Amino acid sequence: MDRRDKTNYYLDIADAVSERSTCLRRRYGAVIVNRDQIISTGYVGAPRGRKNCSDLGYCIRNQLNIPRGERYELCRSVHAEMNAIINASRDQMIGATLYLCGREVTTGEYIKNSSCCSLCKRLIINSGIERVVIRDDENNYRSVLVIDWIMNDESVSGERGY
Repeated sequence: MDRRDKTNYYLDIADAVSERSTCLRRRYGAVIVNRDQIISTGYVGAPRGRKNCSDLGYCIRNQLNIPRGERYELCRSVHAEMNAIINASRDQMIGATLYLCGREVTTGEYIKNSSCCSLCKRLIINSGIERVVIRDDENNYRSVLVIDWIMNDESVSGERGY
């Protein structure tokens, strides 16, 4: 019997978590793991008690043709990474890995060149998470050391989007 490797196992869980997303653009799921134990999960959705875009039937960012990676202040949702961090204690996240999987809502395809937005990067840095693994397709992924986000600060160089 062939066993799924551990990294893809956690990415599969992040993919399953993403099915709870309420965003009309993209479906993301995040899983925080430390010492081979799941600490927390999160998916994209409006803050508790507020209506989701899926409830309203529209996305203001779609209506305004805003590209991904820009103008998040207009978005109703809390990102998957943020929700996973909110649902965990910092002492559990120190040295942890965050697994992230995203799909396009319209096609179900994995999101090409997916990455954390600049705000999520800041939260991940402060949370103590050490590494982020991002799914590219069913079996392939990228691993990013959070220290690289600290050393290569895109906010200083003026980079936008992702």
